[in-house]
Amino acid sequence: MTRIVLAILLVLGLSGLAAPATAAGDQGWWNKDWSYRKAVTVDTSPSGVNVTGAIGRTVVLVRLHSGNFTFTDAMPDGADIRFVDSDNKTPLPFHIEHFDAGVGIATAWVSVPNLNGGEKRAIWLYFGNKSAPVGADEKGTYDPDYMAVYHFSEKPGTPSNDSSANANNAKSAPPGLDDGGIVSSAARFPGQGEIQIAESGSLAMPAAAPFTFTAWVKPDQLAGTSAIFARGGLTVGLNAGVPFVSGPGISLQAKTALKQGDWSQVAFVSDGKVTHLYVNGAEQGTGAGALSAIAGPATLGGAAGQPFNGELDEVRLSKTARPAGMIQVMAEAEGKGGKLVTVSETAEKQSSGGGVFFFVLSKLEGVDEVVVGVCLVLTTISALVMANKFRYFAKCTKGNAAFMRVFRQMDDELVPTAQIQGLDKKQTQLIKDAPLAHIYDVGIEEFNRRKARWGSRPLTSQAIDSMRAVASEVVVHENHKLDAWMVILTIAISGGPFIGLLGTVMGVMNTFGGVAMAGDVNVNAIAPGIAAALLATISGLFCAIPSLFGYNYLNSMVIPLASDMGVFIDQLLTRIAEMQADQAATGEMDHFGMDDMSLVGVDDF
Repeated sequence: MTRIVLAILLVLGLSGLAAPATAAGDQGWWNKDWSYRKAVTVDTSPSGVNVTGAIGRTVVLVRLHSGNFTFTDAMPDGADIRFVDSDNKTPLPFHIEHFDAGVGIATAWVSVPNLNGGEKRAIWLYFGNKSAPVGADEKGTYDPDYMAVYHFSEKPGTPSNDSSANANNAKSAPPGLDDGGIVSSAARFPGQGEIQIAESGSLAMPAAAPFTFTAWVKPDQLAGTSAIFARGGLTVGLNAGVPFVSGPGISLQAKTALKQGDWSQVAFVSDGKVTHLYVNGAEQGTGAGALSAIAGPATLGGAAGQPFNGELDEVRLSKTARPAGMIQVMAEAEGKGGKLVTVSETAEKQSSGGGVFFFVLSKLEGVDEVVVGVCLVLTTISALVMANKFRYFAKCTKGNAAFMRVFRQMDDELVPTAQIQGLDKKQTQLIKDAPLAHIYDVGIEEFNRRKARWGSRPLTSQAIDSMRAVASEVVVHENHKLDAWMVILTIAISGGPFIGLLGTVMGVMNTFGGVAMAGDVNVNAIAPGIAAALLATISGLFCAIPSLFGYNYLNSMVIPLASDMGVFIDQLLTRIAEMQADQAATGEMDHFGMDDMSLVGVDDF
């Protein structure tokens, strides 16, 4: 049985479950100091976000969580993470906004060059180098056309930092922070305390200059007019929850209001001739006109007479008109449930072909590891029980057969098995292990004890019943030996699937919980965790199914052994009674007088 278990595991390891992880696995390794890599796909084709036309250099969000990334294989702070272009040679600028290995959630911003619509762009995520220096380049992630970028990932009370190379850091901190923003942390505004941004050369906005503003907005109150961004007469805000843009010569309003308490992306683009207003990547307003020269400080999260009550996240200002495709890509990449970016389920290991089976093993959570471990221990014990019981039952069956051949040849010369003549060593050992021989020896011992005391008179019915009781005691003892440890198999049959199901349910719960916390609900985020959770059920079934077949087969061996013992008691007592009767008939047994008979109790025979 143990060999069968090992063979099954070997077949699984060599089967399609352990097939190479990706078709790109045969490409060269970017740097041999990194042990693992994953394929990351940016999909602008119809199977993804379905964007057409040129997009250009774009910063995309890559969400990592325990369902698509093995945090234990990376450094605790993610310092060894690297992103490499599809040529597997060119490192891409990136930076990590949030990395929590304990919880299993991370967010990284990656600059993808020359992105086009209608394509599937593959890049590589490398990790697994414990001696790697920090490789993030926050300032280099954004192209020179970005004027300012705010993640709001600072500690509470700290002024918001500009992630672009312009260092247009805010003069003040947001009134509050929300760790559950659309990406990571978000700035919370309770209707006051807007963020002040000082004027600088990199924020210059001459007349008719192109300009792009994007931000994620979650309004907590829709009534009234509120400003999201304001500077020098230009306001991007909400009017009763409806996004609008107003300024000298410019007036745009969206078609629908934002939902209170929900995140939405609002974008305003001016190319110097035409202005556009987008909500969640879709254009909802357009008009002719150019921006007038704008100068002075800027505010986020409110303005004089236009307080904002809600949250902001991922605010960006650009001195260029970003294409509509880029606005859509940003909305899809950063919003929850987007199809733009997917992380491969399988991590490739350097000089080793990864496999789905081993990948699933690497995704086991702590609870599932315990469940799988318990099932494997129970499977091992069950296999040992089945192997030992099979050997024992086979030994009993052979021993009974050997004993019965000798028993039939003894006729009326019934002697203890130890006194049987003419047996070789093998026959002696077989008979020694036979349950029928144990019953026989006890029966003969009881018979000889009675014969030594009362002679060879015929056995009464009471004497036969007494001898049957002694033999039945041996049968009970032998049945206990046959049934010993069989309860382990019944536990494995009935308990294994339920233990495995418990692990699966808890694993699925953890997977959905982690995905909800990460805000990524695509199939690649869910599938690895669920696959790993299902391994708990598989281990439970792997424990129960062999035990079920083994138990039924062993039970088919026990039934004849138990039946033979019941039949043999009758055979033995009948043989003894006939032997005594024959001796009495031939006059070879002692005769007792009436006085002697009076000394014999009725229960003695």
